[in-house]
Amino acid sequence: MTSLTATVKKGRKFLGQPWGLANLFGIEMWERFSFYGMQGLLTFYLYYSASEGGLGMSEAEAVSLVGAYGGFVYVCSLVASFVSDRLLGAERTLFYSAILVMCGHIALALIPSFAGLAIGLVCIGVGSGGVKTASQVVLGDLYAREDPRRDAGFSIFYMAVNIGAFFGPLLTGWVWGMEGFHWGFGLAAIGMAAGLTQYILMRKTTIGAAGSEVPNPLPHKQYLPWALGTVVVIVLVSLAIGTGLIKIQWLSTIMAVIAFFAAAVLLVEMCMSPLTSAVERSRLIGYIPLLIGGVLFFAIFQSQFTVLAVYSDQRLNRSLFGFEITPSQVQAFNPLFIIIFAGVFAALWTKLGDRQWSSPFKFGVANLIIGVSLFFFLPYSGAGENGTPLLVIVWILFLFTMGELLLSPVGNALATKVAPQAFKSRLFAVWLMAVAMGTSLSGVLGQFYDPTDPSAERAFFITVAIAAIALGVILIALRPWVLRKFVDVR
Repeated sequence: MTSLTATVKKGRKFLGQPWGLANLFGIEMWERFSFYGMQGLLTFYLYYSASEGGLGMSEAEAVSLVGAYGGFVYVCSLVASFVSDRLLGAERTLFYSAILVMCGHIALALIPSFAGLAIGLVCIGVGSGGVKTASQVVLGDLYAREDPRRDAGFSIFYMAVNIGAFFGPLLTGWVWGMEGFHWGFGLAAIGMAAGLTQYILMRKTTIGAAGSEVPNPLPHKQYLPWALGTVVVIVLVSLAIGTGLIKIQWLSTIMAVIAFFAAAVLLVEMCMSPLTSAVERSRLIGYIPLLIGGVLFFAIFQSQFTVLAVYSDQRLNRSLFGFEITPSQVQAFNPLFIIIFAGVFAALWTKLGDRQWSSPFKFGVANLIIGVSLFFFLPYSGAGENGTPLLVIVWILFLFTMGELLLSPVGNALATKVAPQAFKSRLFAVWLMAVAMGTSLSGVLGQFYDPTDPSAERAFFITVAIAAIALGVILIALRPWVLRKFVDVR
């Protein structure tokens, strides 16, 4: 037993867990509060007119940028893993990433127009990717490998994500409704500052040496080439977007393509590696249909921040118990449902044990559910402006959540089960790239959505729904083949 583990075991406890979990829980909760609080406002900030406090983009540009930004955060998880493993270690990566997130929110709050947008989104995207990746590595280091409390600790940590995701849109949306966009962004900055302050005050006493190791240090002679390469890429991309060579409407498609090639390269490398056994290679091949299922599912699920954001603004009657809620506050229903039902699903799978549905069946049903959910938009396609009852979107988001609980945590766990022994982290990176693809494609889908034309709106929802249902049926039909490829994994 290491001295770190001994200290953790003897130290103060948080719900029976290492006290460091309390600190990580806090910073993750506030980071998610700030992230989802900001993202809840972002689409509207982009396409609202200047007289309404927005930037006056077209709706197509706005949803494309939001989708690309969501995918960018997941792609930055790969960057963060490199920085963590080769430069700073997980704990310092977490710390500096949190500072970067706070700076991004401050830029959105205080710097007007597109300059504040660019600085803010880049800082928040890179920083959130770092917090998302490094915090879980640090959390894992608080436990000995054989510690039976590990799974429970990660479950508690996951609740921090959803608590922050629930309160973020509620409170920033409330401030936006009273004072405007920049006040909402300012509240997100204050939330991140609160999380960072708490982390700093508890850093030495609760985290200790966890995450301090740099597993594979980058040789000093490679620092300059990597730094110059990074600067060149940033300058070229900035010039391309700034001069209009790359149009904003293309960004979500470009980000999806980047995530696709990253996933493809990682998969091919693992399949071709002599370190991968024949059985492990078989599992990787069987995993591919589920990756495709994950991409389409998240393309629809993440449309909460693109298509559904526009729908909530223009087509939804947002009256709730006599109060008018802002369109960003609609996004709080999904994390609320997760908080309520995540434990129910966990208990159900535990009770069923080996009798529970297999992973490909869960993926298939998740796509069926989210596809069917879109048909509930159809009776209201001619209801006019703000004519759809709020309960309709609440029901649709409930179905979204049921699909999410069948696919998202299952996908996380499955990536660790089918990964080759030599590439445990790499296959999880492939799964994150599938999420990045889906998130980016939600921005692509958003460009085909027209809330002003009932027939076009109806055709949009029917087409996307049929695609999801068809893929769900295919995944269920492929279940025997996938399980044969998985050998001993369900």
